[in-house]
Amino acid sequence: MQGYPTDEWTRYGGLRMHVRNWGGEGRPVVLLHGLASTCRIWDFVAPILARDFAVIAVDQRGHGDSGKPEQGYDFASVAGDAAALLEGRGIQSPVLVGHSWGADVALELAAARPDLLQGIVFVDGGTIDASARYNTLDDALVQMAPPDFRGVTPTQFMERVRSGGQWATLIGQHGPPAEGIILANFETLDDGTLRAKLSRDNHLRIIRALWEHHPRELYPRVSCPVLMMPARQRENPDAYERTLARSESIAAAERLLPNSKTVWLEDSIHDVPVQRPELVAETIRENILAGFFD
Repeated sequence: MQGYPTDEWTRYGGLRMHVRNWGGEGRPVVLLHGLASTCRIWDFVAPILARDFAVIAVDQRGHGDSGKPEQGYDFASVAGDAAALLEGRGIQSPVLVGHSWGADVALELAAARPDLLQGIVFVDGGTIDASARYNTLDDALVQMAPPDFRGVTPTQFMERVRSGGQWATLIGQHGPPAEGIILANFETLDDGTLRAKLSRDNHLRIIRALWEHHPRELYPRVSCPVLMMPARQRENPDAYERTLARSESIAAAERLLPNSKTVWLEDSIHDVPVQRPELVAETIRENILAGFFD
């Protein structure tokens, strides 16, 4: 099955969850996507990791092909979903890898259930603190709200994507497989238009949860090793403010986490699992095999 995933649906903790099983043997590696994404963000990273490890990628609550209830988007519930999945599948001592918001889910789980994890990996995430970035919750809800895709067809959407921006570059780099990753965030309705699989209401529920999420309060409670892999573009003047803010947040995490290591992903964008999958996979692989998480 290595390199050819199977899609599995099972109910864990009352939630029907979709898992993309990439096979492999050895240390379990579990992959969590970010906000308004799906397990498909790992399509290029997972098969590389599966050469050495047992790898699954998960659609989290409200996302992708997992269940979409109208409640349970606080971090305790979402981290609880991950715990129920690990226990339900009998996955012992995994390395839990999260991208963006998924890294913050991993952080919450590591703080709440240190018995479950061998280690966690932040891939350009794990440091989101909306209350430190925005003046009020209302500001966060406006600034972090999803785009409105009502009335847009798949063809129109892909024309917009290809017209410019980072995903246009990623599609030029990977072709149709990258298109499949971005289109996996949507379903096509009977009228031929798109609808995001993560509903707007559920997206806003997650933003409210992020407002109450304070990573610096959680870091001291994490006993397992943490590999931080932030992305940055030091030569890009347009990314200067983001790079500065990310440097400050990583420095704070380094001070407060009992056991951490930082590997900067240079010349990398936020969606680095698609942009530079070999770099992401090899960095994780090297640190597992070198015993960082032991």
